[in-house]
Amino acid sequence: MGIISVENTDRLYWLGRYTERVYSTIKVFADKFDSMIDMDELEYDKFCKSQDIPNIYKSKEDFCQRYCFSLKDENSIFSNLMRAYDNAIVLREEIGSESLSYIQLALYAMNQAAISSAPLIGLQKVTDNIAAFWGMADDDIDESQIRNIIRVGKLIERIDLYARLREDPRKLQREARRLTNRIDKSEIRYSLKKLAHVNYLVQLDEMPYETLIEAIERLVGDES
Repeated sequence: MGIISVENTDRLYWLGRYTERVYSTIKVFADKFDSMIDMDELEYDKFCKSQDIPNIYKSKEDFCQRYCFSLKDENSIFSNLMRAYDNAIVLREEIGSESLSYIQLALYAMNQAAISSAPLIGLQKVTDNIAAFWGMADDDIDESQIRNIIRVGKLIERIDLYARLREDPRKLQREARRLTNRIDKSEIRYSLKKLAHVNYLVQLDEMPYETLIEAIERLVGDES
């Protein structure tokens, strides 16, 4: 395969980010769903604040339905899966038909979950297919640069989400190490100074989550 265009590099990067966003937010949603049912029905308001998205939802039932399945909600899991799918379709030649098929299966599972009486089971099938996509991509895509760009997108999205959720600093340190080991192999344009700053931040005794979010979001696309 020849040189990857700037446009397709961007699409591969965001394919990694959107698939990770769908995968991880489904996991988080399942945990929040349990706490909303068992304890605090306004748990979704805390979740919206952590993700910096507007709380447009009228109740926990409204949140569960619209945040998961509404294409009119640009922040919904379904909307992010559609963005992943839109990128994957254009990248069929780069990622291969078999890898693409798992994104299509995830989309089918999402549609089925939306009309199911047990949506959490359906959402689990979405995450299963995304995990299968990542596995197939590793196995089926010959061009290592393509695999690495997708992985960089995944890792940046994961660090961003973990920081927003105030996760254990050890998780952030682990993902930052993985990102550092991967990003040069992707040949993606990034700021070495900002990468060093991310690695510095995750080692601090008091994790500066907000500063880390800002730093990781500005890492790619800037070489200064």
